[in-house]
Amino acid sequence: MERVFNFSAGPSMLPLPVLERAASEMLCYGDTGMSVAEMSHRSPDFEPIIKQAQDDLRRLMNIPDDYAVLFLQGGASTQFASVPLNLLPEGGKADYIVSGQFSGKAFTEAQKYGDVVCAATSKADGFSYVPATTRESFRPDASYVHICYNNTIFGTKYNYIPDTGDIPLVADMSSCILSEPVDVTKFGVIYAGAQKNIAPAGMTLVIVRRDLLGHARPECPTMLDWKVMADNDSMYNTPPCYTIYMAGLVYQWILDLGGLEEMKKLNQKKAKLLYDYLDSQNYYIAPVRPDCRSMMNVTFVTGNADLDKKFAADATAAGLKNLKGHRSVGGMRASIYNAMPYAGVEKLVAFMKDFAEKNPK
Repeated sequence: MERVFNFSAGPSMLPLPVLERAASEMLCYGDTGMSVAEMSHRSPDFEPIIKQAQDDLRRLMNIPDDYAVLFLQGGASTQFASVPLNLLPEGGKADYIVSGQFSGKAFTEAQKYGDVVCAATSKADGFSYVPATTRESFRPDASYVHICYNNTIFGTKYNYIPDTGDIPLVADMSSCILSEPVDVTKFGVIYAGAQKNIAPAGMTLVIVRRDLLGHARPECPTMLDWKVMADNDSMYNTPPCYTIYMAGLVYQWILDLGGLEEMKKLNQKKAKLLYDYLDSQNYYIAPVRPDCRSMMNVTFVTGNADLDKKFAADATAAGLKNLKGHRSVGGMRASIYNAMPYAGVEKLVAFMKDFAEKNPK
């Protein structure tokens, strides 16, 4: 069967060369006589796999030595609790910018652990933009400030890095990680689920400045304690070995393309094609403020719920899958992550034009 263009928000498409490489090594990795899926995480066979993945990620993102790189489990949603459990002392304060559903969930979770407030939000405007903040937006005695850098459901992204002064900035980058260069040193913590731009579901990346380790609250479960995980090189328990292997192949793929600068150019080209079409017509409505548009998740509607439903169904039949918007907002969403080829966006735009002609409002 011919492969489709999968616009899912996650789990998402994986690069074809990565899938082909993984397929060729599925039964036997190198001369080990076994699949990576069968390896002991403490074996001499797996050790170079995880080390290479860590080294390649450091090269890709230019991660300094004073940051730990952790490959964990539990998804980014587990980090909603891990962040306050590691960074928020008893009686401490934390400030959150709520710019979408996942930052809202992180905010709600953190409120269980201390004085946690919403410093800014765009909720009243349907999360159609990212709130602007200044250093004065945050309490000077906050232990950290938390943001979601790209909002998967609403299709918005930060066009700036908030100025938090000496307060550590924590960013959920699940849906934009590795899409472009980012200055890691501007953040105290970066975390991301793997299933959008890194690998299949199962691994969560945490990049944490080492001086922020070792401050976990007494009630913090051992499995959520970043220092424990850092001290054990992400192998306190059995890690998601196969997903780490797949992530490593993706890191190599991006390096072979020319790194994150080249990845950004490719992503900008895809996003420009789609947004230029949306801005050139009046059949589809793009609800996101232009200066806050995501390169990864492009949302749009026809303004008619029945037409939106038909669009998603017809697109699926045309080999353009998973374009239905999130159930909480409806409409359509095209997730054009790193692995989505330019040809996929070309086919989507051609379909959108054809659908508009055949289905007048």
